[in-house]
Amino acid sequence: MSINQQRRLVLSGLGVMPLVLMGCGKEESLKVHATDITGVNFGREFNLQDATGKRWTLNDFNGKALMMFFGFTQCPDVCPTALARAVEINSLLGKDAERLQVVFVTIDPERDIPEMLAAYTQAFDPGFLGLTGTPEEIAKIAKEFRIYYKKVPTGSSYTMDHSALSYVFDPKGKLRMSVSHQQSAEECAEDIRQLLF
Repeated sequence: MSINQQRRLVLSGLGVMPLVLMGCGKEESLKVHATDITGVNFGREFNLQDATGKRWTLNDFNGKALMMFFGFTQCPDVCPTALARAVEINSLLGKDAERLQVVFVTIDPERDIPEMLAAYTQAFDPGFLGLTGTPEEIAKIAKEFRIYYKKVPTGSSYTMDHSALSYVFDPKGKLRMSVSHQQSAEECAEDIRQLLF
């Protein structure tokens, strides 16, 4: 498009709309390794408890980026790998890691009692937060965040099949990214930095 065509488009009023929308609180899209999900209509709220019984909501993390993962403490590979990656992300962020909160939400509240959940997450990093709730509360948050999970019998016990992705919120509490299990810590840190500045 030539300069004159662009000028005519703006003058006709058709090109004004994107400029107007930018001032209406709409977040700009991101150029990230993760999937940019800015503006989605899910993942808007939660209300779960930590090991002390304190209830946490999304508003409690205002001013910080929030990385949230859903899993269970007896997970043999995906969950510990995700939390180990979060440790590496914090290391790569340096002092900016203070502005990132990592939250691990159990999808197995039957076995992941609060004290066990706290010990599990804090074994990776003392600042990581493990959250749980009643089976009904976990079902509600899984639905709100479009997380799949299912109990799978294994002999006399069971394991959990579940989604293997992390969500990242910006410091204003807006859900911005969906991070695949395959994404590297370096890529994640680079993506998260965009939300911190």
